[in-house]
Amino acid sequence: MSEKIPLIFNPSAHAERGRQLADKLRGFSDRIELFETKDHFHLKEIASELVSKGCSKIAVAGGDGTINAVIELILSSDIELGIFPTGTMNLFARELGLPLNKLKECWQVIEKGKKKKVDVFKAGESIFVQIAGVGYDAKIIEETSWENKKKFGRFSYLISAFSVANQDSPVIRVILESGKIIEGAFVLIGNGALYGPALRLFSEASNNDRLLDVMVFKNQSPTDILRYVSGVTLGRAEKTKGIEYVRTSRIRVESDSEVPFEVDGELAGVTPIDFLPCDKQLTVFVP
Repeated sequence: MSEKIPLIFNPSAHAERGRQLADKLRGFSDRIELFETKDHFHLKEIASELVSKGCSKIAVAGGDGTINAVIELILSSDIELGIFPTGTMNLFARELGLPLNKLKECWQVIEKGKKKKVDVFKAGESIFVQIAGVGYDAKIIEETSWENKKKFGRFSYLISAFSVANQDSPVIRVILESGKIIEGAFVLIGNGALYGPALRLFSEASNNDRLLDVMVFKNQSPTDILRYVSGVTLGRAEKTKGIEYVRTSRIRVESDSEVPFEVDGELAGVTPIDFLPCDKQLTVFVP
């Protein structure tokens, strides 16, 4: 009998769909042992317990935020991670090339056993595997209410994006390892290439090169944002006026007033923040 694989799943994130999804996940194999979480603290409790039990593999069903929380707890161990993307964006799963909306195939990926080592970065007290942002996009997350998310789905972020673009922008300083300082209105920091609804934002990024891909955006007026978006959509972000693209292993981000930052789509605090690589890489199952 092969060992059981614990699968951490947050049914409340899916409400009534959660029940059906739980049954579906259980039905893939009798090797799956489902652990349903009640909230973020319960998730941490479950993951910590599984780490102390010495599990060799753990799976997680959720969006980028849930996956981030599990990674943070297993990173100190040698646990290998399997992913079932059931969130809104599923950026990390897309980056890894996992089949979206095909959970049975995600289980087959784990069973086949092909693995990849991926960098994990620290952002202040938090970690991220895909994306972090200081300023504009963190502010959008901060201003997007849960009610709007339920009502409008992904479009709720667009509504907030227009409102934030019309606010006064902060002055943010990005201090590179070399000591060079780049000023701007907001910053996006990638470990992988993808951002948002799967835009290839960081053309040179690789999530196992120990480097951060950093984009500093000079302004955030609606006109500037539209120019940046069209530049990114056309795959010309680094040639777009007002965007500075650098690759480095660590940065410090400061500002005169407190500016929020996000990691993997979840708010994580305010400036100043240091971004640097974690000592260990994550081992994750890939197609």
